Amino acid sequence: MKKVYVAGKYNDDNVISVLENMRLGMKVSAELMTRGFAPFCPWLDYHFVLMRPESVKITVEDYQKYSMVWLEASDCILLLSNWWRSSGAIKEMDRAKELGIPIYYSIDEIKEN
Repeated sequence: MKKVYVAGKYNDDNVISVLENMRLGMKVSAELMTRGFAPFCPWLDYHFVLMRPESVKITVEDYQKYSMVWLEASDCILLLSNWWRSSGAIKEMDRAKELGIPIYYSIDEIKEN
């Protein structure tokens, strides 16, 4: 299975917009899975917040570091329509370029092989 890192806007200035960003990322990731790909979906990170022991804190930097490790192990990166409004997605795109990881802007551009 081709490993696809999905990048786009997550954070926003209000909870409704954050939820919309999450919905888009999860929806696209689910579609990738139904097409036979193995997506990395950063919008599922909220599970770590809900399930971590209360004595353990996970920082934004921790999330960014672990996500970058997954990007570096991915076969390609898919940038969602809102990626350019995210400083994190811009950093991810820049890192993908540095590593020569193919960059796509729509699911239909990604080939299975």
